[in-house]
Amino acid sequence: MSAHPHRTDGDGPPTGSGTGPGRQARAVRLGPRSVAALVLISAIGVMAFGWPLLADSASGLAHSKDAPWLFAALLPMLLAVVVATIADTGLDAKAIAMLGVLAAAGAAMRPLGAGTAGIEPMFFLMVLSGRVLGPGFGFVLGSVAMFASALLTGGVGPWMPFQMLTMGWVSMGAGLLPGADRLRGRRELAVLAAYGAVAAVFYGLVMNLQGWPYIAGMASGVSFVPGDPLDQNLARYIAYCLATSLGWDLPRALVTVILTFTLGGTVLKALRRATRRAAFDVPVSFTPDPPRGAASR
Repeated sequence: MSAHPHRTDGDGPPTGSGTGPGRQARAVRLGPRSVAALVLISAIGVMAFGWPLLADSASGLAHSKDAPWLFAALLPMLLAVVVATIADTGLDAKAIAMLGVLAAAGAAMRPLGAGTAGIEPMFFLMVLSGRVLGPGFGFVLGSVAMFASALLTGGVGPWMPFQMLTMGWVSMGAGLLPGADRLRGRRELAVLAAYGAVAAVFYGLVMNLQGWPYIAGMASGVSFVPGDPLDQNLARYIAYCLATSLGWDLPRALVTVILTFTLGGTVLKALRRATRRAAFDVPVSFTPDPPRGAASR
């Protein structure tokens, strides 16, 4: 008995796959366990980032200096569980190979700008990859690429799991954008460029929450004050972002838009061609071998 996956003819859709001419293949099909794991890690991530704003002034958490370290220790374990869950339910050998290639490419692109003035070209690749390969693959790719880039650039620290989670959100969000099966050409590039710009600024704003509590007492006008009302701490946080990171966030968004419009069409075609040829959605069929001697009769 031999296995024969339905083949692909050139760059066209898989023949006999049942995906239809406009259907975009997904490298990972999210099942109930994977979705539940993603929702759980996202909810805990919101708490990990937003605890200074979410904690009630009467709670011990609002006044605790250990909260950032607690979340920094908890997030890597939770990320590992989520990635393992998605891999267990949807990542096959072909998807793992593509994950390795794209994560290595993203990690190699990050040092090109080294964060200087917000020049971070890896955002453009993460957005386009999440768009083509879907939200599940996108979350794993964003997390793994950021982990690999941290090892490559020596950026390992308590902030790393927060970077992994946020980049996972960025790439996953691109996979959730509408029109994946029908939107093409300049309109799709415009949607991806707009999303990439928002995501690039979002990344900076969210990552600021990770480091903001550490500067308490250094600058009273912009630092986190434990127990203060939400509106006052929120005003300080906005002032902190304007004073420290907006000069990096806006150039990062601009670079992402420029790369999307200039290189996005070529990269999207290459990713879709590789995805079709990998035939993630194509079932494997088994046919019995012919009896011996039947060919000579």
